[in-house]
Amino acid sequence: MSPKAAAPSAPKAGTREWTGLAVLALPTLLISLDQSVLFLALPHLAEALKPTGTQTLWMMDIYGFMIAGFLITMGTLGDRVGRRKLLMIGAACVGLTSLLAAYSTSAETLIATRALLGISAATLMPSTLALISNMFHDPQERGRAIAVWASCFMAGTALGPVVGGVLLEHFWWGSVFLLGVPIMVVLLILAPILLPEYRDAGAGKVDLLSVALSLGAILPVIHGLKELAEYGWDPLAAGAILAGLVVGALFVSRQRKLESPLLDLRLFSSASFSFALVVLLVSMVAMGGFYLFVTGYFQMVEGLSPMEAGLWMVPSALASIVSAQLAPTLVKRLPLGIVIGMGLGIGAVGYVLIAFVGSVGGLPLLVAGFVVVFFGSGPAGALGTHLVVSSAPPERGGSAAALSSISGDLGVALGIAVLGSIGSAVHRSHVQVPEGLPEEAARATGDSLESTLATVGRLSPELGDQALAAARDAYTSGLNTVAVVCALVAATTAVIAMTALRGVGSGVADQADR
Repeated sequence: MSPKAAAPSAPKAGTREWTGLAVLALPTLLISLDQSVLFLALPHLAEALKPTGTQTLWMMDIYGFMIAGFLITMGTLGDRVGRRKLLMIGAACVGLTSLLAAYSTSAETLIATRALLGISAATLMPSTLALISNMFHDPQERGRAIAVWASCFMAGTALGPVVGGVLLEHFWWGSVFLLGVPIMVVLLILAPILLPEYRDAGAGKVDLLSVALSLGAILPVIHGLKELAEYGWDPLAAGAILAGLVVGALFVSRQRKLESPLLDLRLFSSASFSFALVVLLVSMVAMGGFYLFVTGYFQMVEGLSPMEAGLWMVPSALASIVSAQLAPTLVKRLPLGIVIGMGLGIGAVGYVLIAFVGSVGGLPLLVAGFVVVFFGSGPAGALGTHLVVSSAPPERGGSAAALSSISGDLGVALGIAVLGSIGSAVHRSHVQVPEGLPEEAARATGDSLESTLATVGRLSPELGDQALAAARDAYTSGLNTVAVVCALVAATTAVIAMTALRGVGSGVADQADR
């Protein structure tokens, strides 16, 4: 019998661990809900707080910016001070800042509280994921637990518009923030009972300069990508991205010199770890950018309300949950890279279906294609995250979890910027502006569907219908083109996964090279 076969098996999780997983699922669900629910509340916020256009953008963006900027810091801080302790501190802060946001009396106050809410929420993602690695020692059980964690995040993204729509129909705009308060109270009560504590006793102090450099690297890049996606080419946005990359290089240089770095770059010495991050990043480029176009089609082409659009997203969320739960079972029989690659290949087929969606009567095919896309994405999210966390030693679990989350955030930002630019370019090149439109309406129709919707109310019904039909056709052409690009991205990522991760099997933690 080989030494590997004779090694004792990892202890199995019990009722306490699985119940604790349910507690960890709560903040994961809340974060994904919070990232989408505010879109519905914007009209109510505009009426109550009367923000300027710039203030409205900051109210929407500051939450995601702060989460992305502080993930590395919070992941490493959890390794040092204790993951359960940081999770509870973050939960208390999320509950408090949610209350402050709900009862904000000015746009400035809401922006400030949303920023604090984002910093607080940044403690939750890496802490929950790192704690899962402490609670589930058996690789297969850990894979199942992370699949549940990933499923909650996917479900929250789709349910955000539905939950928000129900709340706003019966309560005032602040109710969308109060949703987090009872969830955090439950977490604070149950965490000391069900969750273990873990900290790296040998870790040094947090280097504050590294914290500043990490923020200076991540925030400008994400801000620049978002500006490029929203407004097209802008030298200031490009300069922000370049500045962020320069600061990122300084950050990396400093980490190499520190005895206790904020981010241990030795994690990247694992090929499995690095390739898993690449797969997560590239797959989220397609998913993040395309999600924007699909929700736009629901609301601007089909004329659905945000809540109705959210309901049409539920089947795709369920599909991703099902495939994420199937993935750990499949990986017992097949190499992990093959399972991820097969899923991405299925997703590519879904994108191809959407490439044939028309501007009239295209809803059934779009929903079917998006269900296929989400079904294919489930294994990449669940198994890719599992591989990232399992490839890191226990004392660096928080850092690994943070990098997993950051790769997703950067992928979404990059996808929105790149695919949004492609879709806009296709719209402008394909739109057939009707004759007889006033100059302002013709310019709006040639620019985007959003601009067209904002101007048709000032046109005659006949001209308004013609302008809308032309803009919707052009928007759908953009959707079709982006679907083809996403199919190519998904297929390429599938090949990367199948080749780069072909040697990784079900015992991820044991087989990942370190």
